[in-house]
Amino acid sequence: MAIGWMTVLKSVPWGDVISNAPAIADGAQKLWGAARNKVGAAPEPAPAPASASPASAVDPESPLAAFEARIAQLEANTLALRQQMLESSELITRLADQNSALIRRIEILRRRLVMALLAVTVLAASGLAVTLLR
Repeated sequence: MAIGWMTVLKSVPWGDVISNAPAIADGAQKLWGAARNKVGAAPEPAPAPASASPASAVDPESPLAAFEARIAQLEANTLALRQQMLESSELITRLADQNSALIRRIEILRRRLVMALLAVTVLAASGLAVTLLR
Protein backbone atom coordinates (compact mmCIF):
# COMPACT_ATOMS: atom_id res chain seq x y z
CA MET A 1 0.00 0.00 0.00
CA ALA A 2 1.57 3.24 -1.17
CA ILE A 3 -0.29 5.60 1.17
CA GLY A 4 -0.70 4.85 4.88
CA TRP A 5 -4.05 5.22 6.58
CA MET A 6 -2.78 7.99 8.83
CA THR A 7 -1.66 10.01 5.81
CA VAL A 8 -5.08 9.61 4.25
CA LEU A 9 -6.87 10.56 7.47
CA LYS A 10 -4.62 13.58 7.96
CA SER A 11 -5.29 14.81 4.43
CA VAL A 12 -9.10 14.84 4.92
CA PRO A 13 -10.41 18.35 5.66
CA TRP A 14 -12.41 17.27 8.70
CA GLY A 15 -13.75 20.77 9.34
CA ASP A 16 -15.37 20.80 5.90
CA VAL A 17 -16.67 17.27 6.34
CA ILE A 18 -18.24 18.13 9.69
CA SER A 19 -19.74 21.39 8.46
CA ASN A 20 -21.22 19.78 5.32
CA ALA A 21 -22.61 16.64 6.99
CA PRO A 22 -26.08 18.09 7.68
CA ALA A 23 -26.39 19.32 4.09
CA ILE A 24 -25.41 15.87 2.80
CA ALA A 25 -27.97 14.19 5.04
CA ASP A 26 -30.67 16.64 3.94
CA GLY A 27 -29.80 16.07 0.29
CA ALA A 28 -29.99 12.32 0.76
CA GLN A 29 -33.39 12.67 2.43
CA LYS A 30 -34.65 14.80 -0.49
CA LEU A 31 -33.28 12.29 -2.99
CA TRP A 32 -34.98 9.45 -1.14
CA GLY A 33 -38.29 11.34 -1.06
CA ALA A 34 -38.11 12.26 -4.74
CA ALA A 35 -37.22 8.73 -5.79
CA ARG A 36 -39.97 7.23 -3.63
CA ASN A 37 -42.54 9.64 -5.08
CA LYS A 38 -41.46 8.97 -8.65
CA VAL A 39 -41.57 5.20 -8.21
CA GLY A 40 -44.89 5.39 -6.37
CA ALA A 41 -46.39 7.54 -9.12
CA ALA A 42 -45.02 5.39 -11.93
CA PRO A 43 -47.77 4.14 -14.15
CA GLU A 44 -48.15 0.42 -14.32
CA PRO A 45 -47.59 -0.97 -17.79
CA ALA A 46 -50.82 -1.77 -19.54
CA PRO A 47 -51.24 -5.42 -20.33
CA ALA A 48 -50.77 -6.18 -23.98
CA PRO A 49 -54.06 -6.87 -25.73
CA ALA A 50 -54.62 -10.48 -26.72
CA SER A 51 -55.00 -9.56 -30.35
CA ALA A 52 -53.92 -6.03 -31.15
CA SER A 53 -54.59 -6.45 -34.85
CA PRO A 54 -55.46 -9.25 -37.19
CA ALA A 55 -52.01 -9.03 -38.77
CA SER A 56 -50.20 -9.61 -35.46
CA ALA A 57 -52.45 -12.53 -34.60
CA VAL A 58 -51.73 -14.19 -37.93
CA ASP A 59 -48.06 -13.32 -38.32
CA PRO A 60 -45.93 -13.09 -35.11
CA GLU A 61 -43.04 -11.80 -37.25
CA SER A 62 -44.95 -8.70 -38.37
CA PRO A 63 -43.46 -5.26 -37.67
CA LEU A 64 -46.35 -4.44 -35.32
CA ALA A 65 -45.75 -7.54 -33.21
CA ALA A 66 -42.02 -6.78 -33.05
CA PHE A 67 -42.80 -3.18 -32.08
CA GLU A 68 -45.20 -4.30 -29.32
CA ALA A 69 -42.63 -6.78 -28.01
CA ARG A 70 -40.00 -4.06 -27.97
CA ILE A 71 -42.32 -1.69 -26.10
CA ALA A 72 -43.08 -4.38 -23.52
CA GLN A 73 -39.35 -5.01 -23.05
CA LEU A 74 -38.66 -1.29 -22.67
CA GLU A 75 -41.44 -0.96 -20.07
CA ALA A 76 -39.98 -3.88 -18.12
CA ASN A 77 -36.52 -2.30 -18.30
CA THR A 78 -37.91 1.05 -17.14
CA LEU A 79 -39.60 -0.55 -14.14
CA ALA A 80 -36.41 -2.43 -13.26
CA LEU A 81 -34.40 0.81 -13.47
CA ARG A 82 -36.90 2.64 -11.28
CA GLN A 83 -36.65 -0.12 -8.68
CA GLN A 84 -32.86 0.09 -8.76
CA MET A 85 -33.06 3.87 -8.39
CA LEU A 86 -35.33 3.48 -5.37
CA GLU A 87 -32.98 0.95 -3.76
CA SER A 88 -29.95 3.12 -4.51
CA SER A 89 -31.53 6.24 -3.05
CA GLU A 90 -32.52 4.28 0.06
CA LEU A 91 -28.93 3.09 0.43
CA ILE A 92 -27.60 6.62 -0.06
CA THR A 93 -29.97 7.87 2.63
CA ARG A 94 -28.86 5.20 5.09
CA LEU A 95 -25.20 5.93 4.33
CA ALA A 96 -25.74 9.66 4.80
CA ASP A 97 -27.43 9.02 8.16
CA GLN A 98 -24.57 6.77 9.23
CA ASN A 99 -22.09 9.40 8.05
CA SER A 100 -23.83 12.07 10.11
CA ALA A 101 -23.80 9.86 13.20
CA LEU A 102 -20.14 9.04 12.66
CA ILE A 103 -19.24 12.70 12.29
CA ARG A 104 -21.13 13.57 15.49
CA ARG A 105 -19.18 10.86 17.33
CA ILE A 106 -15.89 12.06 15.86
CA GLU A 107 -16.68 15.61 16.94
CA ILE A 108 -17.44 14.40 20.49
CA LEU A 109 -14.18 12.45 20.59
CA ARG A 110 -12.27 15.46 19.25
CA ARG A 111 -13.68 17.64 22.02
CA ARG A 112 -12.79 15.03 24.64
CA LEU A 113 -9.27 14.82 23.25
CA VAL A 114 -8.88 18.60 23.42
CA MET A 115 -10.11 18.58 27.02
CA ALA A 116 -7.74 15.71 27.91
CA LEU A 117 -4.80 17.51 26.32
CA LEU A 118 -5.73 20.68 28.17
CA ALA A 119 -5.87 18.76 31.45
CA VAL A 120 -2.51 17.11 30.78
CA THR A 121 -1.00 20.49 29.89
CA VAL A 122 -2.33 22.06 33.09
CA LEU A 123 -1.05 19.16 35.18
CA ALA A 124 2.36 19.27 33.49
CA ALA A 125 2.58 23.03 33.98
CA SER A 126 1.57 22.65 37.64
CA GLY A 127 4.15 19.91 38.14
CA LEU A 128 6.83 22.02 36.46
CA ALA A 129 5.92 25.03 38.58
CA VAL A 130 6.06 22.96 41.78
CA THR A 131 9.41 21.48 40.76
CA LEU A 132 10.88 24.90 39.91
CA LEU A 133 9.64 26.49 43.13
CA ARG A 134 11.28 23.91 45.38
